[in-house]
Amino acid sequence: MRTREDSVARVLVRKVGNGGGKREPDTLVVEEPMEIRLGYGPAEDRRALSLSITMRTPGDDFELAAGFLLTEGIVTGKGQITAVERCGPAAPGRETGNIVRVEVTPDVPVDPARLQRNFYATSSCGICGKASLDAVEIRGLREMDRSAPVVRKEMIHDLPSRMREGQMLFHQTGGIHGAGLFQADGTLLEVREDVGRHNAVDKLVGGRLLAGSFPLHDTIMTVSGRAGFEIVQKAVAAEIPVVVSVGAPSTLSVSLAERFGMTLIGFVRDNRYNIYTCEERIHG
Repeated sequence: MRTREDSVARVLVRKVGNGGGKREPDTLVVEEPMEIRLGYGPAEDRRALSLSITMRTPGDDFELAAGFLLTEGIVTGKGQITAVERCGPAAPGRETGNIVRVEVTPDVPVDPARLQRNFYATSSCGICGKASLDAVEIRGLREMDRSAPVVRKEMIHDLPSRMREGQMLFHQTGGIHGAGLFQADGTLLEVREDVGRHNAVDKLVGGRLLAGSFPLHDTIMTVSGRAGFEIVQKAVAAEIPVVVSVGAPSTLSVSLAERFGMTLIGFVRDNRYNIYTCEERIHG
């Protein structure tokens, strides 16, 4: 299990119960902004572009930045990333800054105007469902093999609790999202946590990308919240064929999962779950 001192903070609160109230220490998850910058262009004319400012929990910041570039379609593999580094002044009360710059190879096509329009529209929910699906398809993402991997139906019940066992920050605060990556046989590979559910997925994907363990076409991803469109879109970009959530999917996420051959499972709780797409992978 993973934890960091700068991921949590201790505060005094008044805890109120039937017998009155008293002041006691409590542990909160830290939420701070992080800017992701992109270094791109030919060697003789390198440029920098601010891609996104995300509210995240400090920790695994390089993985978060790399995963964001992959799941948003800017890079397609580790070979296109030449460096990940911090820049800018140190954050208040921290030894390091909250700006992470990712350098990509000169051959990576970057259209600053398109990227800024896309991220603005996504963050403000300003794009319609058809435009969202078409945008994913235009990126050249492939439909997955609907026959693999084979997953035992009984194992699915255990995935959220097994992921939670690896969520150190959740145990401390009770207020953070988790994303877990499993082998098809249920072996836990990685767990990442963040105050933002999308960030937890980017940290998970980015960690595997930087480690050279990519793509993820033989894995299962479990998420602690809803399986909304952006969660499924990021899983499609990472070629994750099975997504399991403790919450509900949306109509758009179901449409996206079906189009790209992903098995999408929701409401995994109380010894039950719903299979929304591609149930042919589930056996037993």
